Order: sequence, then structure tokens, then C-alpha cells
Amino acid sequence: MSTARGGPAEGGDVTDRPAVPETPPAAAEVFGDQLPVAERYVELLAGPGHDQGVIGPRELPRLWERHVLNSAAVGEVLPVGATVVDIGSGAGLPGVPLALARPDLAITLLEPMARRVAWLERVVDELGLGVTVVRGRAEERETRRRCGESDVVTARAVAPMGRLATWSLPLVRPGGTLAAMKGASAASEVERDLKEIRAAGGEDCRVVRCGVGDAATTVVLVSRSERRGTSPGSGRRARGRKDRARD
Repeated sequence: MSTARGGPAEGGDVTDRPAVPETPPAAAEVFGDQLPVAERYVELLAGPGHDQGVIGPRELPRLWERHVLNSAAVGEVLPVGATVVDIGSGAGLPGVPLALARPDLAITLLEPMARRVAWLERVVDELGLGVTVVRGRAEERETRRRCGESDVVTARAVAPMGRLATWSLPLVRPGGTLAAMKGASAASEVERDLKEIRAAGGEDCRVVRCGVGDAATTVVLVSRSERRGTSPGSGRRARGRKDRARD
């Protein structure tokens, strides 16, 4: 693989892997002195990440804007010093860019697939990140025991809002927030799934825009109810597990 800065990257023929995309000027502002680490992350995504199937070939030219800067933009709505569980972390999105842009956050990367867990552990080790990697599904009791209740749960391209709220809100402390990265139809998705979100213990749903330009993203913020007796996910947890098993 050849990099944007020239020369072969990590043990590959320069002709057998796509080039690493150039670093956009906005990246320096977002990542500051962590920019070299963010650039190394992009190199890992474009090289071994592509080879191992954690990122598709069509995404490589737009790794910065659509994936890395896009994910880091979520940090605009997260409180200082928050504990964060990134569910279905996959390639490390949005968790890894958040860890680089917001080093004050205490982040756990939650992923059910063994090969992706191995990938995340490699990324964390090579980048020297102070984050935790956990293998598991958000809806599993053991996962909830291991992760506890966090200030924020983040999710990107995991599930429709109703199902996502059912799975993830039990990992959020009362008064905490689910921050779900969504597309242009986010508002209509919230409206469609509002009953299910509320049944899961969610309230005060808001759709906000984070970031600017090509790296902008839509985020749905759902607060977990602080009312006594609220049981997130009640009545839908078993169905959620069956749905996930079929995905």
C-alpha cells in the first residue's frame, strides 16, 4: 500500500492496496496534537482494515470526511469527562476518533464479533489509546454487568431507533444520553419509533447537527428517564435479541 505521504505502508506491495487519502486541513483543527495518531488510524483503516473487511473499498477515498471527522464531530454534544460506551464499534467508529478528539472521555468499545474485537485491540495497542475493548452485545446481561451504566452510549449504523433504544438505554445511567449517528431521515425515524423509545425508558428526543461541511453528521439524542420504576427495554428485550440474531 502506498500512503498519501509516499512510500509503501506496512509490508504490502504498493500496487495491491488503495492509497491512503490525503489529510484534509480540517483534521488539524479537530485533532490538534493528536493529528499524527489520527493519520495512523486512517492508514490502518485503509490497509489492514480494508484487508480484514472492517471497512469497505468504496469507503476508502472518503475515510476522513465520512468516517473519521464525521465521528469526531459527535464530541460536540458530549459532556466533559463523560464515560462513554460505543456499541457495535466495528472499525472503531465513532469511538476511536472520539478518543483522539476528546481525550477527557473514558471510552469503552463494545463489539460482538471476534475478528472485529481483535481489530479494535490492535488499533488500541498501536495507537496507544487509553480505551477499553469489550466483546459482547448491548442487550446481554453479562455485557451490562461488565460495562455498568455510562453517561453516554454512542452508536453508528447499528439499528433503527426503537430497537437501538431498547438495547442501549440499559447501559445508560438515569439522566444520561444515547447519542445515535443517523442520516437525513433521522427525524422521521424518531417519530416512527417514538412509542418504542419511550417504552425503553427514553425521553426528550432531539435531532441535532454536528460538524461542518462534508464531515457534518446528524445525531439523535435520547435521555434516559430518571423516574423511579422505569425499566429500560422492558417488553421488547427478548424480541430485540431475536431480531439481532437474524441480522
